[in-house]
Amino acid sequence: MREIILDTETTGLDPGAGHRVVEVGCLELENHVATGNEYHVYLNPERDMPYEAEAVHGLSIEFLSTKPLFSDIAEEFINFLGDSDIVAHNAGFDLSFINAELKRAGHPAILPERTIDTVKLARRKFPGAQVSLDALCKRFQIDTSAREKHGALLDAQLLSQVYLELIGGREPGLELAAADTLPELATTSKHQQRKPRHHSPSPKESAAHADFVASIKDAIWTKI
Repeated sequence: MREIILDTETTGLDPGAGHRVVEVGCLELENHVATGNEYHVYLNPERDMPYEAEAVHGLSIEFLSTKPLFSDIAEEFINFLGDSDIVAHNAGFDLSFINAELKRAGHPAILPERTIDTVKLARRKFPGAQVSLDALCKRFQIDTSAREKHGALLDAQLLSQVYLELIGGREPGLELAAADTLPELATTSKHQQRKPRHHSPSPKESAAHADFVASIKDAIWTKI
């Protein structure tokens, strides 16, 4: 089972108002295990960068002005996604921006049915609790020390760990160790062997049992 963890950074909150994608980060899971296969790209938004957005992700228009346009990377991005399900935090937000870029580049939209929204998963699992990516990382004790600002690929990497916790913990990624890595089991005991103990009744116990049997009418022991 192949899934793609996806995150984006943008110039703002609404693609309908002309805001654009400036960074895409994706990583691949196979059967809920990260394969190490990633897709990451910075993009020229062909517009200014609002101060509020730059404060979140730290990407300036000077830095992005030399990067490719989304239309330049659309084919390779689509090929990386393939037909896999897409896991995203607040998936509707990312999908609205990705689909706006795809439409602008002349490609079909991604259907919402392909997405798995980790915000919805978290709200079902922890009703009433905070479900931001930072809050969930804290809840699951996931290290965020490398995260000074938001970044699409780094956030996708953190989200992959959160996602595994939300669907039942990290057990899906665990496998039994190979047989040659297991400690060798001891085949002999280090304890001193004791002589076997006798369990036959003593003469006194045998006499007591005979008296007991004699006191029972039609005792089964007398018919053997």
